[in-house]
Amino acid sequence: MVDFIVVAFDCDGVLFDTEQANRVYYSNILQHFGRPAVTDEQFAFVHMHTIFESLAYLFPDEKTLAAVHVFRKTMDYQQYLGYLTVEPHLVSLLEKLKPQFKTAIATNRTDTMNRLLAKFDLDGYFDLVVTASDVERPKPHPDALLKISDHFNIRPDQVMYIGDSRLDELAARAAGMPLVAYRNPELLAEYYVNGLNEIEGLLEIPYTNGVEKNGN
Repeated sequence: MVDFIVVAFDCDGVLFDTEQANRVYYSNILQHFGRPAVTDEQFAFVHMHTIFESLAYLFPDEKTLAAVHVFRKTMDYQQYLGYLTVEPHLVSLLEKLKPQFKTAIATNRTDTMNRLLAKFDLDGYFDLVVTASDVERPKPHPDALLKISDHFNIRPDQVMYIGDSRLDELAARAAGMPLVAYRNPELLAEYYVNGLNEIEGLLEIPYTNGVEKNGN
């Protein structure tokens, strides 16, 4: 049995339901430049990737992309925070994890992460926050996850990482870190949960190197 020391979280789709906020945010950018609102296909990409990767995907023309980045910097992200909601059971889980476990975030967000935590009074719950700005290569590369294990001077397999996307799966595999698939049974993971209230129980079950699909 692995003694987990750190519980780490992805942000979008795990800490917060950010779908509506991200849809409105990217749609506003697209429409400012005369494009239709973000489609489901486009949203599937931008939900997982960094702001820089997402805008390059939405605006492949480099000249337009440069103008998009200028416009983006004039936008006040504060107006989109009202579209976000905290995932159920998050605060109660964070309170139960302390002081036995350290907590961390590994996200492909950049400069909006700290504002999100402050808005919802969550900044005091996390010992470490790693954004895409803090590493050379964002997820699906393992850099953010390895930065967490390095920071606490522990092995990657002593970190339980909770994620909901294919990028989380790839990053965890590359880092050698056990993944909890959050509301996504299609991922290859060590554990599967449909709610954050299930995490406390997982921390008490044996962890083996074999990957279990759907908990079987």
